[in-house]
Amino acid sequence: MSNVQTEKGHPKGLYSLSFTEMWERLGFYLMLGILFLYIIDTERGGLGFSRGKAAEIYGTYMAFVYFTPFVGGMIADRLLGYRRSVLIGGILMAAGYFALGVRSMPTFYAGLALICFGNGFFKPNISAMVGNLYDADDPRRDAGFNIFYMGINVGATISALLAAPLRNLWSFNMAFTAAGVGMLIGVTVLVLSWRGLASADRKPETAEGDFGLKQMAMIILAPAAVFGVGGYYLGNVIPLVQNTIGSITFAFLIAMLPIGFYFFNLVRTASPEEKPGLGALIPVYIAGGAFFMVLHLSGGLITIFAEDNTDRQAEWIPTATEFYAQKAMPSYYINAGPDVLRPDERTLLVVPGEAESMFGARILSESVVKELRTNLAHGVTVNKYAGQENLESGLACQVFPDENVIISTERDSHGVATTTVKISPENTPKVGDIVLSRTIDGKEASLVMVSQKTFDSVYAGAESGADRLIPGKYVRLLNAEMITGFFNPIFVVFCTPLVVFFFAFMAKRGNPVSTARKIFLGMVITAISLLVVALGSYLGGGGSSKISMMWLIGYYLIITLGELCLSPMGLSLVTKLSPKRLVGLMMGGWFLATAVGNKMSGFISGLEAGTQVFVILAVAMFAVAAFIFAMLPKLNAAIKKYGA
Repeated sequence: MSNVQTEKGHPKGLYSLSFTEMWERLGFYLMLGILFLYIIDTERGGLGFSRGKAAEIYGTYMAFVYFTPFVGGMIADRLLGYRRSVLIGGILMAAGYFALGVRSMPTFYAGLALICFGNGFFKPNISAMVGNLYDADDPRRDAGFNIFYMGINVGATISALLAAPLRNLWSFNMAFTAAGVGMLIGVTVLVLSWRGLASADRKPETAEGDFGLKQMAMIILAPAAVFGVGGYYLGNVIPLVQNTIGSITFAFLIAMLPIGFYFFNLVRTASPEEKPGLGALIPVYIAGGAFFMVLHLSGGLITIFAEDNTDRQAEWIPTATEFYAQKAMPSYYINAGPDVLRPDERTLLVVPGEAESMFGARILSESVVKELRTNLAHGVTVNKYAGQENLESGLACQVFPDENVIISTERDSHGVATTTVKISPENTPKVGDIVLSRTIDGKEASLVMVSQKTFDSVYAGAESGADRLIPGKYVRLLNAEMITGFFNPIFVVFCTPLVVFFFAFMAKRGNPVSTARKIFLGMVITAISLLVVALGSYLGGGGSSKISMMWLIGYYLIITLGELCLSPMGLSLVTKLSPKRLVGLMMGGWFLATAVGNKMSGFISGLEAGTQVFVILAVAMFAVAAFIFAMLPKLNAAIKKYGA
């Protein structure tokens, strides 16, 4: 291995890998920050699925996006090597983002699948490459992973700054396309650094007794598939499963049993030299899975909490950067305070529920447009949209023939109905693009189509005789993804040097904090962060009124400190305690644990975002912290044994 150093004391390849990872994470978090919103949105051109179905899709996607590294790590170890695996993964992920950029069901599901496969090749192997830059006893390794982790969060920060204007000015789909562009930039950085990263790669190799790819498929993946299918059908006939986690989540957890047994058996049959290190990784996996179950609520439950229960008024955003301000749609007013200005009643066009759903999807049938044109009682002008400046471009709708506009309604377990609008076949050419307006007080103002129920809810909480917004003007909001996607990575960037300094300071004083104890501290801090958001939810009446976004900012500050103690240390320990020939596989195990946590994160995201769920999660995190504390002696002994 080449240990050529930069002037700052780290191997040169560290910065190339960090830059590649930065661009990959930019695309990943740009997409992830708005994915759940895209699936459930009924007002800004989203898919309009029910929250329960969205939680299943989100949880399953997040599970498989972190499950595939288990397979990708083994393929890299035994067949492709790390550099080629990362390259293939980057290309597949870019293709997935571009597929999401097309609004159709086939490309939606294909895009998610491509991202899952691509991440499987990319994620475990680029982390393993970072570990390969250092010798096992190199004291720079933890700091190197912190620098690598900063690259991740610089990309995530930029993604939040891009996602909001992209969907405010254009659409969800344009934002997904931008994620694909970011991924291609990351692939380009990797290719340009290809020769310089040779020292971080490794030739595929196997040792006697190791599983090959065929054995992996037959002994691990095939049983997992059988268990998963069986678990799905079993879950469908067990009332307890149907009334709790659901058959899909149950099937995934059952499918993990053969893979969990494989890792258990790997530890049990390991040589005396390898066994302590492999065994010590089990509690590390448990901590990682639990932590990411909470952290990745950011794309689900916390995003919904920010969207529905948080005061996001943003009149403070400068006019020059108005593209960061989202226009408040009717749903925002349901639990808004009485002092929040409501829109002028004349800018809301009351229509039947199906027409409201179509407008929310930004899809209108020809018959609806004809009715608006010919029924003079509406007083509506149907404008051909051509980017006119005097009307709100974000409210433009596509028009399709009636027979191609498919409307379906489903009810969740609580009886809440969700109406989905789609085009069938997906490649149906549109008739045109329009913007609806009405002359109010001598000026043209764009309109929002709402049902009578929605209209009543907008004004239900307003003060009697209160002022209204000027026709054509909107309350300006900070996008939910700006809260859930920006503050965590920006806090990582700014807090990383402080955390590194703190642990270095403790070491200088002769009281170093071991890597294992850092993981314990990370779990405790994570639990505290959940109590903060639970308190904010309680003070907001469990969603009956909106709370200050400062509660979520405080949550992200605290959980970020927990993340910096836990996540880089977990990655570092995997590379320290794994036999060199199994680093990719064991890194895949870390992501497998994360996959289980993510599937539960999806399930939790389908629950009501209230005080109770946050308190229960906090208690669970304290329980995991207690388990890690009990395991500290064994963890520290293993770390000492391998000079890590």
